[in-house]
Amino acid sequence: MTDVLDPPVTAEPQEPAHEEHHGPTGFLKWITTTDHKVIGMSYTVTAVIMMVIGGAFAEIIRVQLATPNNSLVSFAQYNELFTMHGSVMIYLFAGPFAFAALANIIVPIQIGAPDMAFPRLNALSYWLYLTGSITLLSGFFVAGGAANFAWVAYAPLSNSINTPGAGADLWIGGLLLTGFSAIFTGVNLCATIFYLRAPGMTMFRMPIFTWNLLVTAILILLAFPVLTAGLIMLYCDRHFGTHIFSVAGGGVPVLWQHIFWFWGHPEVYILALPFFGMVTEIIAVFSRKPVFGYKGMIFATISIGALSLGVWAHHMFTTGVVLLPFFSIMSLLIAVPTGIKMFNWIGTMWRGEIWFSTAMLMALGFLFTFLVGGLTGIYLASPPLDFFTHDTYFVVAHFHSIVMALVLGAMGGLYYWGPKITGYLLNETIGKVQFWFLFIGTQIFTLPMYLLGLRGMPRRIPVYPLHPSWQFLNQLSTVGALFIGVSTVAFL
Repeated sequence: MTDVLDPPVTAEPQEPAHEEHHGPTGFLKWITTTDHKVIGMSYTVTAVIMMVIGGAFAEIIRVQLATPNNSLVSFAQYNELFTMHGSVMIYLFAGPFAFAALANIIVPIQIGAPDMAFPRLNALSYWLYLTGSITLLSGFFVAGGAANFAWVAYAPLSNSINTPGAGADLWIGGLLLTGFSAIFTGVNLCATIFYLRAPGMTMFRMPIFTWNLLVTAILILLAFPVLTAGLIMLYCDRHFGTHIFSVAGGGVPVLWQHIFWFWGHPEVYILALPFFGMVTEIIAVFSRKPVFGYKGMIFATISIGALSLGVWAHHMFTTGVVLLPFFSIMSLLIAVPTGIKMFNWIGTMWRGEIWFSTAMLMALGFLFTFLVGGLTGIYLASPPLDFFTHDTYFVVAHFHSIVMALVLGAMGGLYYWGPKITGYLLNETIGKVQFWFLFIGTQIFTLPMYLLGLRGMPRRIPVYPLHPSWQFLNQLSTVGALFIGVSTVAFL
């Protein structure tokens, strides 16, 4: 016989006479918060603002290049604009949005964690990012203007003789701050994913987005300290006479390229892998099917992360100081796991009940645009073809195909997770208008640049001589950039 115990009688809870607030509220709460969702929102808003600023620089650049011998901006202003355009879009928008903005909001929710592992470090990461962004952009307001040695800061162009003034130092300082922000975020993501998963949430039960963020975080911890060390060396060369990158003092200028690209190529996948994860989630949901080849996707992500550390010198084929066969083979190999992902995305959609929401359209636009960028990347992995196209607009087009694919993925992520983040559905009609302007504009913007490169137009030039085919293709590319600008206005 089983005894049944009566539940204890408890008093009815009393409603408080008035609501009590503990801790700061309003603006003070926002700037002192350690809540991962609020920090993620702060990252998202800041990153979108940086995207708009970097995009505005791009529009000026494209208008300058719309006609031969244009004088909209001076040569010096053009160099500042294209340096800061690349810097803002890569360092201040794509990276933080990829591995800090939506990741902060979504990863703890997906794995059942109460917050990030180190909430105060998480808050510090955001404030370092914001401070670094302001520092980098403040170069426009100092004597001599902003940094003007391109976003890659090749030595010896970036030394104190060729680039004097505070603008370059602010650029270095801004990147150091954002670099530490990324490193702290990487530590936080690894600790959160490894140690704060809910009971029963094994590694192979985690969503693909979280898996991709884990590999991204590991890559951050391997790559960003190298860039940080290189920036400190560059600052020492500029101010303390160390001559690390100066031939006159016994240094090696090409060492900067090794340091930069050892960070730079893992950085491509630090940018791409989170968007791969977003697109995977979107395609599975709006195809109404589970992810095709779940474990295959995970192992492809791990393979991409591992191989990305061994391909940096394909940016340096024309220097004559790298082993061409090795880096060519490694660069071709990394296309294999990326191709596996592409087939798995198609497999997920195969015979699915596809709903063409704005998020799904953005994901499909990502697939096409990334495929174009990836296929042209295979050409650039071949040294003979790279020799022919390295200093031409073909490389600019390839890189922008990749980055604009990531922008499409970012917009897909915002439309997909926006209701969860804000509590409001984004307007689907406006979203689809935005998609078509963004997708069509991206193709009109990038495809003419491939032809410009094959017809010999060099990159990094503010003006070009009268050349009928160059002028028409540049004007076409400018129209595409204006379409992208319209899509941004529709989103805002």
